[in-house]
Amino acid sequence: MSRTTVLKTYKLWVNGEFIRSESGRAYAVHDSRGAFWANVPQASRKDLRDAVLAARKAQSGWAKRTAYNRGQILYRVAEMLETRREAIRTELQAITGVSKRDADAEIDATIDRWVYYAGWSDKYAALLSSVNPVAMPMHNFTTAEPMGVAGIACPEAAPLASLTSLLAPVIVSGNTVVALLPETAPTVGLAFAEVLATSDLPAGVVNLLSGRFEELLPHLARHVEVDALNLCGVPEAARAPLEQTAAETIKRLHHSPHYTRAEWLSDRAQGLEWIEPFLEFKTVWHPLGW
Repeated sequence: MSRTTVLKTYKLWVNGEFIRSESGRAYAVHDSRGAFWANVPQASRKDLRDAVLAARKAQSGWAKRTAYNRGQILYRVAEMLETRREAIRTELQAITGVSKRDADAEIDATIDRWVYYAGWSDKYAALLSSVNPVAMPMHNFTTAEPMGVAGIACPEAAPLASLTSLLAPVIVSGNTVVALLPETAPTVGLAFAEVLATSDLPAGVVNLLSGRFEELLPHLARHVEVDALNLCGVPEAARAPLEQTAAETIKRLHHSPHYTRAEWLSDRAQGLEWIEPFLEFKTVWHPLGW
C-alpha cells in the first residue's frame, strides 16, 4: 500500500499565533522549477488590521524592556534558527533554486545578522544620542526612541536574509513590525515564523503575512496605527500612490536598497544606518543639580 503524502500547512503569524486567513482564501506557490510547492493563506484586510493592532498593543511593553533584554531575545532567535537549519534549508532550496551550499550560506549570514543586532541593542543609543551645550543653567539631551509600529514590504531576493535585514534593526530599538512577505516566495518567511515561535520574542512584536501586495499595501499605508513604512519590496513604478497614501497619515517613509542576493548576504545590508531610520530623536531639558 502506497504511503499518503502529507503536505506542510502554512499559516499566518499574528500576535504570537499561527492562524488561517480570516477569509479562508489561499493561493498556490510554486518552486523554482515551476512545480506546485504549497498553498499559502491569502491574508485579508481584517488579518492586516489584526496584525497592526497586535503590533500596537505589544509595542509599549517591548520598548520598556531593557536594551540588554531585547538583545538577549534577538540572540535567542539566532539560536533557534540554528536548530531549524534543515527545515529552512529545504524551503530555500525549493523556492529559490539555490544549492545546499548556497542555502547554508544564507542561513549562516542570517544567524550572524541576528547576533550582530543583538550586540547593537545596548550600543546604538549611546552613539545616536547626545548632550547638547546650552547657554543657561540646564542640561540638554537628545535621546533616541523607537517610532512605534513599522510596516514592511519584503523583497523576493534572498528571502531569509532580506527579511532579517529588514526586521532585526527595526525591533532591536523597541519597535514592532507588520511584514508582508514576498508574494511568490512567502513560505520561507512563514517557516521562519516557526523559529520565532520557539524563541522568547513576545507576541505581537513581529507579525508575518502572506498575500497580495496590491490588496494589502494600500491599507497598510493608510492605517493610522502604523508609524513608518518601508517599501523595499515594491517596484519603484508602483510606489507613488502608496507614498501619497502614507503621507496623508503622516508616516515616515523609508526605502531600503534594491539589493541582489549576494548584497543581502554581505555586510552592506547591516549597520547602524539600518537602525537609525526607525528612531525618533527627542530633546530633554533637565535642571542642573538635580
